[in-house]
Amino acid sequence: MKRIESAINPSSSAFRVNQDSYRKILDDFQERQRKARLERPPRDLERLAKQEKLFVRKRLELLLDPGTPFLELSTLAAGEAYDGEVPSAGCVTGIGIVSGREVMINAGDASVKGGAWYPLTVKKTVRALDIALENRLPVVHLCDSAGGFLPAQAELFADKYYAGRIFRNQCQLSKLNVPQVAVVLGHCTAGGAYVPGLSDYNVIVRRTGAIFLAGPPLVKAATGEDVTVDELGGCDMHTSVSGTADYPASSEEEAIAIARDIVAQFRRPQKTPAEWQPPEEPYYDPRELYGIIPPDIKQQFDMREVIARIVDSSRFHEYQPNYGKTLICGYAHIWGYKVGILANNGVLFNDSSLKGAHFIELCNQNGTPLVFLQNITGFMVGREYERRGITKDGAKMIMAVSCSTVPKFTVMCHGSFGAGNYGMSGRAFDSRFLFSWPHAQISVMGAEQASNTLVDVKLRQLAREGTSLSPEEIDAIRDPVLVEFKRKQSALWSTSEIWDDGLLDPADTRNALGISISATLNAPIAAPGYGVFRM
Repeated sequence: MKRIESAINPSSSAFRVNQDSYRKILDDFQERQRKARLERPPRDLERLAKQEKLFVRKRLELLLDPGTPFLELSTLAAGEAYDGEVPSAGCVTGIGIVSGREVMINAGDASVKGGAWYPLTVKKTVRALDIALENRLPVVHLCDSAGGFLPAQAELFADKYYAGRIFRNQCQLSKLNVPQVAVVLGHCTAGGAYVPGLSDYNVIVRRTGAIFLAGPPLVKAATGEDVTVDELGGCDMHTSVSGTADYPASSEEEAIAIARDIVAQFRRPQKTPAEWQPPEEPYYDPRELYGIIPPDIKQQFDMREVIARIVDSSRFHEYQPNYGKTLICGYAHIWGYKVGILANNGVLFNDSSLKGAHFIELCNQNGTPLVFLQNITGFMVGREYERRGITKDGAKMIMAVSCSTVPKFTVMCHGSFGAGNYGMSGRAFDSRFLFSWPHAQISVMGAEQASNTLVDVKLRQLAREGTSLSPEEIDAIRDPVLVEFKRKQSALWSTSEIWDDGLLDPADTRNALGISISATLNAPIAAPGYGVFRM
């Protein structure tokens, strides 16, 4: 593979302008991330201390192998919801190394509303277990929850992907022989009681841990029975009488140590064979990405410059370099793993759509994971392109993406608009992991296009009625749409809603992809197969 020849001059004024602009975005992102991870009201931390409970971050520190990476998912989930009072959606999820095994971790955060489950808590947990299922990752549950947030019960209980999906996924993991261990560090009430109940192993802490379908107040109301927490669902009762729990522990430290020992007994998976070579750092500094990305979402840049700062030794074998030039396709290595990369260098035309579909087929044929680097305004529109068949050529690319069986990974590097999001393996197309950069934007169309479209529709309607609007009335229609679109197409909104698996510092993209690729190889890759390609 040839090394990409960068045309970037880090000393240029344009580079410095971009860099200064992106530093501000990055500073804001990192501060939001710090607050979500660490900042809690003193009263909540004092409550944990009185209960002899550790903060969730300390629990993770005790659980994970020292010096190993932890790929945290959706740190800013719920950041734009619930008045900002449920940081990280009240739980921490991510992939880490425990006793030498790659595992998915699902940890309740009792410093946030007592660990109560909000709708986005459930969505984040379901997503974590979906990832565990797709990639055959063992799961460690650190359980500490006050149960469902009852005022929002209609948004977290009844539907297919609500709380019941957590327990369904646990059962499916067991069916696939993927082990789970639960550490009961606080109360597991109502549906939450099934998290340890459906795990292969569970550990419970004396005094603070409890498992019951209904707590003492509800038992009193329902049956008139007076019973204490320990009598109803405490450590000694469940480990010596009911058998619901397996291992008693006198402290959180002991409980987590037991969990680590349990994970050490898990059989090491036979990973799916993948083409691999010793990894090399990129030849170009990944931090130069800050000076490459323009502050204007509508401004293009050469995605080869991005690829050069993510892949091993900045080497890239480009496929069909002279055809369909608005889509870059080719092979590279990331942390030693061979991948096929598709990156946007403009709108998707007929030729670039066909090139993308064909390259996806090739990667499925040779078992190469796919990385999609999105910076897309959509498929080309207009009379000429419809006559050429842009709809059916775009459909070919969507068919190839949808039916692809090799692991897919998507990074929202800039803009992601319209059906181009679909062709480039957006959220609906089962990428094993999907990340966004902090400045990225995603929506059905740009904010200006949307507001102008609505104004145009209104003007046409009034013209048919023989009336018109003043400039002020036009602004009154356009401006609210513009403001709302801009708010809801931001990366902060999309990650709050868990439309991605988290925001990444662009310079960390390579590391996140390396961990993700390794995790996916715990699962087998199905043989390629496709639906009907409209010719």
